[in-house]
Amino acid sequence: MRLHFYKYQGAGNDFIIIDNRDNSVNHQNSQLISRLCDRRFGIGGDGMMFLQNLEGYDFEMVYYNADGQPSSMCGNGGRCIVAFAKYLGIIDSETNFLAVDGLHYAKISAAGDWVSLQMINVDEVSLDKDAYVLNTGSPHFVKLVEGLKEKNVYQEGYTIRNNDTYRAEGINVNFVEPIDKGYFVRTFERGVEDETYACGTGVTAVALAMAKHHHQTGNIKTPIKVLGGDLNIHFNYDGQKFTDIFLEGPAIKVFEGEVEVEI
Repeated sequence: MRLHFYKYQGAGNDFIIIDNRDNSVNHQNSQLISRLCDRRFGIGGDGMMFLQNLEGYDFEMVYYNADGQPSSMCGNGGRCIVAFAKYLGIIDSETNFLAVDGLHYAKISAAGDWVSLQMINVDEVSLDKDAYVLNTGSPHFVKLVEGLKEKNVYQEGYTIRNNDTYRAEGINVNFVEPIDKGYFVRTFERGVEDETYACGTGVTAVALAMAKHHHQTGNIKTPIKVLGGDLNIHFNYDGQKFTDIFLEGPAIKVFEGEVEVEI
């Protein structure tokens, strides 16, 4: 069959999106998804999403990693699928949708290219030597470094992701360096098994970890630069729990097309 697809990107984090409201695509096919996400033999993407109807919500977000396996929450993917829902006319300026980690609220600009996505609350941040470990919808390892621009993120990220502690379940590895009033972040993502241009749950984890590291409380805004652009995170921290967490940034339709697939 010919599969109609859309390609979106959020700060360089790119995704294939399918309108599956009619349930015409049985997406539990890891080989198909990994092939379509392949940048040489497929469409290319850090992941693949299916927008589906779900009673009680504007829509459901079903997300797969580039390796074809079901994934935990993807923040930039969530922002992109909100922009896609607006493009389809499902929503206007606000939405409530369901993802793998639960209900998400989001706001979108009138132009449909800037999305503010509410993330899950976080009440646990642990230490792994000098790094922070927390779950913002996906598990993250956050480490402060120097000389991040020159760092071999693939090699160091791969080593941490595959060490004895994290090998079985995997973890996303974020390296962070202070710049100006915010931070520069580079991320090795599990499921992609490589560095990506941005990671939404990753920059969220970085912002929370840095607030804890610097003993900040109250309403906090954190600008973050990634390889693919700029993202903003704002949240409240009372010293124990992070709430009202929002990930903000661009969500842009790149192109759409059709591909021949065997479903």
